[in-house]
Amino acid sequence: MTNIYLLGFMGCGKSYLGKRLAEHLNWQFLDMDAYLEAKEGKTITQIFAEGGESLFRELEKNYLTATADFDNAVIATGGGCPCFYDNMEWMDVSGRTIYLKTPTSILVERLQAETAHRPLLAGKTKQELTAFIEAKLAERAPIYEQAQVIFEYQTGREGVTELLEMI
Repeated sequence: MTNIYLLGFMGCGKSYLGKRLAEHLNWQFLDMDAYLEAKEGKTITQIFAEGGESLFRELEKNYLTATADFDNAVIATGGGCPCFYDNMEWMDVSGRTIYLKTPTSILVERLQAETAHRPLLAGKTKQELTAFIEAKLAERAPIYEQAQVIFEYQTGREGVTELLEMI
């Protein structure tokens, strides 16, 4: 087989669903953000503070292409990962891509408590967060929708069974 790349906006459930999908397939699971942090020895927040988004996106691209060395892995990408460089095209050629399409209201609900831990969301009120997510989704949707599978994902364990039926 090959690798499965899960993509979608932050908070859409890539890590949650990815872990369960990997368990079901008896594959390994890799969270790209955690992988990048472990390899760099720094948090994403520290990387943003030291080198800005451009440094982070460059590192993200490098670690994404390093996943070519994995086989039978479910990989949860960062929310913006498909939108930079040729990452989306690379993933489409290198594995199976699945867009977890999640409603804005659910994303806001999930991300509200995490604004301090996510550099792009830091300090945003609920209204600002909603506006930010809506704008980013409008910008990213054309790229996300290049995925081989578009999975309308809300929440819960039922997602693994439904997703397996689609792939």
